[in-house]
Parts: sequence; structure tokens; C-alpha cells
Amino acid sequence: RLVESGGGLVTPGGSLRLSCVGSGFTMPLYDIAWFHQAPGKEREGVSCISHANSLSYADSVKGRFTMTRHGNTVELQMDSLTFEDTGVYYCAVEFGPYTTHLCSLVRSVMNAWGEGTLVNVSA
Repeated sequence: RLVESGGGLVTPGGSLRLSCVGSGFTMPLYDIAWFHQAPGKEREGVSCISHANSLSYADSVKGRFTMTRHGNTVELQMDSLTFEDTGVYYCAVEFGPYTTHLCSLVRSVMNAWGEGTLVNVSA
């Protein structure tokens, strides 16, 4: 099970920190990803951390978002937020098997999802 928290209302240029707590499995052994679904759009990968602790970010958030993992919790520090960052953020896990030390931002390979947390960037 994955449970996200930390969403809320923030003004442009502001920051938020999202958290995702995993239960029922040992999170550091698996690839974990954050996805963003903007209103009326498809869910897209934002960042991920692999079982080998390799990080990857979508181009749209590089330099602004930072993903970290501490035990069975992953966090997404989001800085310099823009209107385009509005939407629901989901945590997901890919259970493998893995053929590479890198993680994936592809929605279809994820095996389990949280219910999401809403981020609203508004003036």
C-alpha cells in the first residue's frame, strides 16, 4: 500500500514537500516513482528512484524538484512551483524484475499506486 500526503494550495514560486509512505513491502528494494496528472491531461512521470538508488527526473522538473528516500518513505521536494505543476501527484511502485539499475517514468510498468495528493498552484 502507498499513501501520499503533503499536497495543498501554494502561490507561484512557492514550495511543497510531498511524502509517500509504503506498507506491506520493503520500499528500498524497489523502484518508486512520482507521477503528475494535471487537470484534463494524462498522468506523466515526474521523478523516480531505483532499487539501486539511481534518480531520474522529467525535463520539466529538473532543477526544481528533488526526490529522496528514507526507509519506507519517499519524499518529493518541489520548489519554484508554477501553474503547470497543479494537479494530483501519485506515488507508484514497480516490483520488477529489473533489467537495469535505472528506474522508469513509464506509467504502464507500475504495479501499484497510491490514491494521490492534490497540489494547487494559484495566485
